[in-house]
Amino acid sequence: MYLIENPVLQRELLVNLRMTRAFVLLFLYQALLGVVVFLAWPDEEQLNLSGTSGEGQRLGDLFFVGQYILASLMAPSFAAGTITGEKERRTYEMLLASPLRPSAIVFGKMVASLAHLAVLIVASLPIVMLCLPLGGLSPLELLAAYLGLVASVVTFGSIGVACSSYFNRTAAALVVSYLLILPLAMLGALFWTALSNEGQLRLMLSVTVVPGLALAISTALFAVTSARLLHPPDVGSEGKDVVDLDQEAEQAVGLVIQRDQFPDKLFAPGKRETLLHDGSNPVYDKEIRSEIFSQGTLMLRLVIQISMLLAIPLMAACLYIWPQHAAWYISYVVIFNMLCGPVFSAGSVTSERERQTLDLLLTTTITPWQILWGKLAAGLRVSSVLTIFLLWPVLLACVMVASYWSNLTSVLAYLAVVLLTCLTTAMLALFCSVVFRKTSISLMTTYFVIVVMFCAPMAMIFFSDEFLAGREVADYVAWFGVTSPFCTAFAIPLQVRPLTQSAAVPVVSVLGGWTYFGIYVCFTLAFNTLLLIAMIWLFKMRWRVAR
Repeated sequence: MYLIENPVLQRELLVNLRMTRAFVLLFLYQALLGVVVFLAWPDEEQLNLSGTSGEGQRLGDLFFVGQYILASLMAPSFAAGTITGEKERRTYEMLLASPLRPSAIVFGKMVASLAHLAVLIVASLPIVMLCLPLGGLSPLELLAAYLGLVASVVTFGSIGVACSSYFNRTAAALVVSYLLILPLAMLGALFWTALSNEGQLRLMLSVTVVPGLALAISTALFAVTSARLLHPPDVGSEGKDVVDLDQEAEQAVGLVIQRDQFPDKLFAPGKRETLLHDGSNPVYDKEIRSEIFSQGTLMLRLVIQISMLLAIPLMAACLYIWPQHAAWYISYVVIFNMLCGPVFSAGSVTSERERQTLDLLLTTTITPWQILWGKLAAGLRVSSVLTIFLLWPVLLACVMVASYWSNLTSVLAYLAVVLLTCLTTAMLALFCSVVFRKTSISLMTTYFVIVVMFCAPMAMIFFSDEFLAGREVADYVAWFGVTSPFCTAFAIPLQVRPLTQSAAVPVVSVLGGWTYFGIYVCFTLAFNTLLLIAMIWLFKMRWRVAR
């Protein structure tokens, strides 16, 4: 019932592993790992294969940390939609009414969601085995690393499935999963790199402590999720939870919005009781009064509470105790917007298709420009306000810490980086929503493009510093950082003693930090302008005759 004759597991495995994207992802994953090993391979004509060289350890650590981060990013994408997908397909009610045990359902969903990641991890073994002859990396360390990787992936998958049981939409479950998983993934990566010189200790912890913690967390989450399916909340038509809004408002902790009071009515105005004024945008008016609750108040409460909880230690350390590391806190704010920004815009147009109202919207007298800016402004309003909640410590630090008084221009540049990030994530999500037909595909594509634009340049710069130092190509790699708000934040000059300057952007020493910031601003504005022009063109030339 759990493994051999589990219909949920069999169905999910057949659907997931036979999809075209499964083979494409496997090819891209293997190609990426192969290119990394090829570029990092030593240039010496004669290699020391006696086992005393440290090249194998450096390459193995890079290989494992990179694979660990990729797995932590992919695990929620496979697991967070396991149960919410049933709700969105309107099959959740039938699944609950089946004779299957809730634990068998959860087990089948969890194993199927992690099966694809297991295939990717196993397929990477032949490539990582190439690092062994370089020395410094023993087979036992390699097995311990993979044991810790598998344990971490199982934990991340359990978190994703648990979040999926609490939400009605995949987007909400995905965001909360990432907010919970990313801190754990960062701790795991820091643990592995910090103990790089303590091979025996790292080996022991990877074999004993990490699997034990993973087993405890996964078992607890499995039990909680199974109990929720055994005793689900009131389920109404189409498998949707029946929610009493008044009771939810009374029990809500951390987010209680009173639509008729100031300043809440500016952020989330109530239902319109009067007619629209002449010349008003009905799309914007409709979205601004519903978008704040379209993802559910539970998602908003968790996002605000988790983000503020994680921000407290970072705020104290990076803004007040060691102000020279202010760019790290700005990077945390950017990561938060990367997760939350696309959620409120990725379904702006795809939701119209899913509700079969897009044709009706396109046949009205509303222009494509009005539709687009109404959708964009509504989604950008929510994501920007949630992000700005994390910026008030920066403004408070400018008042309390004297080091910032002579760096107000740099602080304004930090704020500009965050605001441009908000615009980029919302605009890119809206563009994907215009291009694709399903919200889930639109959201995942948005996340993929954002990771490539924002995070890939940092990985390329780090890789070039470690393995391509002295080569001509390393001088050009840093230019890719102008697409990343992270590289730009570290490039902004901050005259704080002890004086620091970002070592992650080598081209800064040639161009200067402000020139780097200016290039980033110009690129971001140009990129968003092109996206807007492309969306207007698509509306005018394609979508009006799409059906």
